[in-house]
Amino acid sequence: MTTLPEPSGLPLPQPTGQHSVRLADGVRLHVESYGPRRAPITVVFLHGWTLDRRIWHRQITALTRQAGGPRVVAYDARGHGRSSATHRLAATLPQLGDDLAAVLAHVEGPVVLVGHSLGGMTIMEYAAAHAAAFAARVRGVVMVSTTAEGHTHTGYGLPHPLSRIVRVLELSGSYVMARCGDVRPHRPLMAAIRPAIRWLMFGERCDNDDLQLTCAAVAGSSLRSIGGFRESAGTQQRLETLRGLPHLPSAVLVGEQDRITPLPCAQGIADALGGDAGLHVCADAGHMLMLERPTEVTAAVAGVLAAAGSRRLRRAA
Repeated sequence: MTTLPEPSGLPLPQPTGQHSVRLADGVRLHVESYGPRRAPITVVFLHGWTLDRRIWHRQITALTRQAGGPRVVAYDARGHGRSSATHRLAATLPQLGDDLAAVLAHVEGPVVLVGHSLGGMTIMEYAAAHAAAFAARVRGVVMVSTTAEGHTHTGYGLPHPLSRIVRVLELSGSYVMARCGDVRPHRPLMAAIRPAIRWLMFGERCDNDDLQLTCAAVAGSSLRSIGGFRESAGTQQRLETLRGLPHLPSAVLVGEQDRITPLPCAQGIADALGGDAGLHVCADAGHMLMLERPTEVTAAVAGVLAAAGSRRLRRAA
């Protein structure tokens, strides 16, 4: 496991339990849990590309402070945070879907899945490859700043000709990084790219602590992971998978200024999920909604939890 620096000034919640899930290829996932083990439902948080479980700290704190609240599980994807390195050929979205299935094998009872960016794409892969398990276990989904259409709508907030050039450069760079092994970004590199992270990931306003946490998470991701997952994430097409899901309580959130997964991405997901999906557009916000708009994200999760609980009671009646 990797030891990560904790940003100063952030009240990161303390887990009630920690364990690792060993996968078939030897990778170990770092998993943390919060709240009562016997809660009627568990919320599972999945972070985005180059990030880690700590980005959900405000949602975890809010949910676990509620009397009679859910159990909460958050984990670091392979090659991210405190999980061990991934093999280059295993840096794919289908593998992340299988990894989620392995984590859920250690979680009791029904679940609500909450995914940001790559985490939302992971949920789609799990649904595609483990359809029966998804139908049996999942009681609701929350999709935050994510897409089901690869890089179809990604323009980086730039004019179209320039965005195409940036994409070619990005893909070329990711190909090189994917072959750099388990090396983590060095401190001078992080200092140099901090302004780019600020511009690309956040909207109009950005709290310095949130930027520091985001940069710390990026620094904890291996170059192999940063580069390796890019190709798979860019080519994913899962709208049909979403259309085929059972109707569940769901919410889709997007920042008005999201330069990575802009509004058309969220609209496509909401339309595919159908009438039960609520689309929430957060004004002046970027890609990091759980940090930029924590109240709105927490409210969306709580709303899906409440709807899932009502359905459970109706079935039991």
